[in-house]
Amino acid sequence: MKIGLFIPCYINAIYPEVGVAAYKLLSSYGIDVDYPLNQTCCGQPMANAGFEDKAVPLANQFDKLFNEYEYVVSPSPSCAVFVKENYPPLLKKHGHVCQTSEKIYDICEFLHDILKVNTIPGTFPHKVSIHNSCHGVRELHLSSASELNIPRFSKIKDLLHLVKGIEVLEPEKVDECCGFGGMFSIEEPETSVCMGQDKVKNHMNTGAEYITGADSSCLMHMQGIVEREKLPIKFIHVVQILAAGL
Repeated sequence: MKIGLFIPCYINAIYPEVGVAAYKLLSSYGIDVDYPLNQTCCGQPMANAGFEDKAVPLANQFDKLFNEYEYVVSPSPSCAVFVKENYPPLLKKHGHVCQTSEKIYDICEFLHDILKVNTIPGTFPHKVSIHNSCHGVRELHLSSASELNIPRFSKIKDLLHLVKGIEVLEPEKVDECCGFGGMFSIEEPETSVCMGQDKVKNHMNTGAEYITGADSSCLMHMQGIVEREKLPIKFIHVVQILAAGL
């Protein structure tokens, strides 16, 4: 199995350790992991800001670059969703049939649904509270949405339970938005910050040492609040926990 590893631009620029952890974790399962050096932003920021046409060249570049791989895997639900859901109609308007939308997976989704892993190499003897990002819950179905009358599930929690020494916790209002929302945090900063403060409080009420999740953007938003208010809780991407010790 050969996969193309897609590392979103903000992870590459701000959280490169998440990209490194993703590479190490996937490689530990004997997968042939390739990181195409010419990859760029997927175009989500432009499209979310109302400039869809600016995202088209990036979508074309992505589709061409990653088409050769059996799977495309990314440590970011929001970027994976943008490729999966937005690329086909975006490229269709310009006469191109998207080849990669059916191949892309968030790394937790890939480990859980495709590889079906039953062992995790890492050890992490800490209490962690899971943050469920909106894209991950409602578009990739990494966990059940609380507004639906369906049995509860969480693929991230399933994976974390395989890590030695960990205590996995969940906050009240388990899938409530943290307030980031990309452009929402810029256009409605006061509301965004209030939502983030409420979310951080719920996470801290679990007694966790760390807040973890699959989207660095959500973690970054809450971490900014924690650092400004000097609160005693830390942040770590779920992939870093799964790859701990590698």
